[in-house]
Amino acid sequence: MSQTLHNISEPRANQDNKQRESNTQKFSFRLSSTGEIEQVSKTRMAMAAPLSKLTKLPIWDLAFRPWFISATALSVVSLSMWILFLHGKVSPFSAEGISPLIWHIHEMLFGFGATIAVGFLLTAAQTWTKIRSLNGLALLLLTGIWLAVRVLLLSNSVGLQLLAIALQALWWLVSIGYLAYMVIRAKSRRNYPFIPLLSAMMLLNLALLLADIFGDTELALHLSRSAILMFGLLVGIVGGRVIPFFTERGADGAQVKATPLVDKLLPIVTLLGVSVFFSGHFIALPFTPAAPLITAGVLHLLRLYRWDPISTRKVPLLWSLHASYLALGLGLLLLGASYLTDAIRFADALHLITIGTIGGMILAMIARVSLGHTGRALKPHGSLNIAFALILFGALARFILPLFQQASLAWDIAAASWIIAFSLFLWHYTPILFSARH
Repeated sequence: MSQTLHNISEPRANQDNKQRESNTQKFSFRLSSTGEIEQVSKTRMAMAAPLSKLTKLPIWDLAFRPWFISATALSVVSLSMWILFLHGKVSPFSAEGISPLIWHIHEMLFGFGATIAVGFLLTAAQTWTKIRSLNGLALLLLTGIWLAVRVLLLSNSVGLQLLAIALQALWWLVSIGYLAYMVIRAKSRRNYPFIPLLSAMMLLNLALLLADIFGDTELALHLSRSAILMFGLLVGIVGGRVIPFFTERGADGAQVKATPLVDKLLPIVTLLGVSVFFSGHFIALPFTPAAPLITAGVLHLLRLYRWDPISTRKVPLLWSLHASYLALGLGLLLLGASYLTDAIRFADALHLITIGTIGGMILAMIARVSLGHTGRALKPHGSLNIAFALILFGALARFILPLFQQASLAWDIAAASWIIAFSLFLWHYTPILFSARH
């Protein structure tokens, strides 16, 4: 009997051991915050491991890494699509919803320009405030939202395009919200103005998309031009800080002189010009924005002169910044002049700012930031000299050639210059931005 019981109980003991082994395989144990022992599913841990590894890659360390790459690639692809569309070679746009013109403007101004500007500010804010900026999973998800917007805006469904607008709003709100959290928590009052400025750009972004989707392309175009002028204000603020600072430290013998009065006047005059321009679409005004725009342009040129731009001629990362700032002063001056003479078209003068200032300043800054924030020497590859020159050449061609009835040639030269310039950036900097800090 005892032998029988032993034979029966032995398999049961083996079953119990196997069950315990199975449980051991499925669960591990950890100490909870309350001091209690918790079981953790190893299956869940195994599923989370690849995601954890992904979010710890260098590319997700700070916003400048994924957003500099993705936004630059977007500008190359979308501009290629736009120029092919103008020549009748491709038609990726639907008959309903967003028009081709507004899609082009939106992707270059917000998909490219604003994305890089926000990525730069989120990166710089970590230095300003000593508070950890967006990184890891949060940054990955926000980049995924950004990418979804790009795809949905090309859809043939108004409903999907409206979803894109909602996601674009989410991207803005999270980005601005986190930047606000950083600067307010650190009481970095000098950087508070970026919050309302970015918020205004967000509202213009969303409003122009909605206006175009619901059939008011003229309003959407006006809002996009207002956003470009706001971008000029942002460049004036950031450029006014970094260009003289970098010049003093990077150009031999530079004689940089402070411009305190100009620094105070410029935001006021620029905001006045933007306000008059913006309001003129909705109400009849007895005056145009010519005077404040011309005044702002002259003030920018005066400030640039005081920064000793000639001293930077041998330093590509510096002369490129000065040249793009020159385009801002000239662009605003010519925008104002377009109200006084028919010889200058507003749209052509505006491209001095969109290509020469926004494109040029961004290329110069991302070439510098990508090296500095990854621990590398501030010595870009020699081909970046060509890239900087191409952007300036494209900006001048886009403004000058239409004066001689060569608009189509101007489009082609400007697009080709941009595509080559930013492709050179991607070629040399993508490996850097995916690599760990030196």
